[in-house]
This record gives sequence, structure tokens and C-alpha cells, in this order.
Amino acid sequence: MSATTAPRVETPFQRFVSEFFASKLAVVGLVVISAIILVAVLAPWIAPQDPYDLAVLDIMDGRLEPGSQGGSGITYWLGTDDQGRDMLSGIMYGLRISLLVGVGSAVLAAAVGATLGLLAAYVGGKTDTVIMRLVDLQLSFPAILAALMILAFLGKGIMNVVFAIVVVEWAYYARTVRGNALVERQREYIEAARCLALPPRRILFGHLLPNCLPPLIVVATMQIARAIALEATLSFLGLGVPITEPSLGLLISNGYEYMLSGKYWISFYPGIALLVTIVAINLVGDQLRDVLNPRLKK
Repeated sequence: MSATTAPRVETPFQRFVSEFFASKLAVVGLVVISAIILVAVLAPWIAPQDPYDLAVLDIMDGRLEPGSQGGSGITYWLGTDDQGRDMLSGIMYGLRISLLVGVGSAVLAAAVGATLGLLAAYVGGKTDTVIMRLVDLQLSFPAILAALMILAFLGKGIMNVVFAIVVVEWAYYARTVRGNALVERQREYIEAARCLALPPRRILFGHLLPNCLPPLIVVATMQIARAIALEATLSFLGLGVPITEPSLGLLISNGYEYMLSGKYWISFYPGIALLVTIVAINLVGDQLRDVLNPRLKK
């Protein structure tokens, strides 16, 4: 008689991986965003030119068409801008700033919003009322308008842009975490922690927060794409990053005035890079939402 084999039981991580990779679009998005991150990290070593090193720029190479060869012998596969900067190199360097702003602002906004959301749910009472009224007030303003007002006061700069995006995004995290923490607060393990007289800080960050991470991760993924788009908009309007630290939005802005004269590539290729980055992040975020919260699965 042959021995019966016990059924194989998947761990939660194995189940998550299998469900995530079941979507071909999510896999494509993950591959694309991984390639974009790799290109951004390796830009100083793989870019044909340092587009912001004045010593290597030649104004005579300005606005060359894609595939043209400059006076220095470099082939500009995506053309050049009005200052003679290689557009391919500019996109590689611009991705670094866009990703830095997007990820940095999402992490800081998640830290602020999650902390306030946990406090509102756990403490309740007036604390909950005050925090949620601030959330309602923040969400009632258009994000771009609030960010423009902040940057008009603070001025240009990467840190100022990150600060402005954190101010307009923390409320999304606070509302999400509070909603989940209100449910978790009623469970037995929280009551047991209270009976053991554990410090509130340990209950908040050691017990409540880990159980609120799945929706927090989904929101953070979506907000990274939103922060990149918001930074690009601010830079396009002239209130984002300075010209010495270019992002994709600034590259698009540099070529806007030349669009009607036929020099489409100065804005077109950075715009395509921005679009692909945001779409790839959203594809990954959509699948994370479906896997981590099956009730929202389409």
C-alpha cells in the first residue's frame, strides 16, 4: 500500500507571489519599472553624456534631430535640446530626480499619515475629531493648487518639492490607516496588549501598524506615481526643481516653446518616459491592490 502524501501548503508569501505574477500586465509593469530604476541608478556610467556638465556641451549642437551626429562625434539618438544637451542622457538623469522625489515624498507622507491615522483610531475622542477634520480640510483643496501655494512661498528646490508633496499627500495615508486601525483596535490581541499594560507606542507601532501595512503599501504605490506626476507638473510650471537638477517635467518644459516649430523631440521623448514610468507603477499598484485586498478585485 502506497503511503499518502500530505497536500502541499503554501506560505502567505508564496501565495502572494503566485497571485501577483498571475497578472501578465503586473509582470510587465514590474519589469519596466525595474529597468527604469536600473537605468536611473546607472545613469552616470551608461549615459552617453553628462548633460549638465558645461565643459562637454556645444551650443552648435543645439536642436539636432534624432540620429544626428554632433561636432564632438557623439550620435544623439533622441536628438538634442536648445543647449546642445543629449536628450537620451537628459532622460536618464531626469529619471533619477523624478524617482527620488516620488519615492522620498511617498515614504515621508506615509510616515506622517500613518502615525496620525493610528493616533486618531487608537486614542479617539477629540484627538480623532481634530485629526480627521484636518484630513477633510486637506482633501478639500486641489493638490496642485496647495503645492503651488507652498512652493510660491518656499521657492524652488528638491527638498521644497518633497515637502510640498508630503503636505498634500499625508491625508490619504491617514484616512486609510485610521479606517483599518479602527477595525483592528477591537480585536483580542489589542485588548490583551492593553491588559498587559504595554506602552501605547508599542501597541501602535508593534501591533496595530503591522496589521495596517497591506492597504498602506497599496496606497504608497499609487501615491508614488501621483507624486511623480505632480512634481512633473510643478516643474513644467516653473516652480519645481531648479534647472541644475533636471527632472522629466523640466525636460518637457524646456521643449514646449519649440513644439510648433517642428522640434517635437525635446518634449516628446521625456513625455514618453514620464508616461511609461507612471503607467508601469500603476500596473504594479493595481495588482497589489487586488492581491492584498481581494474585496476590491475587479
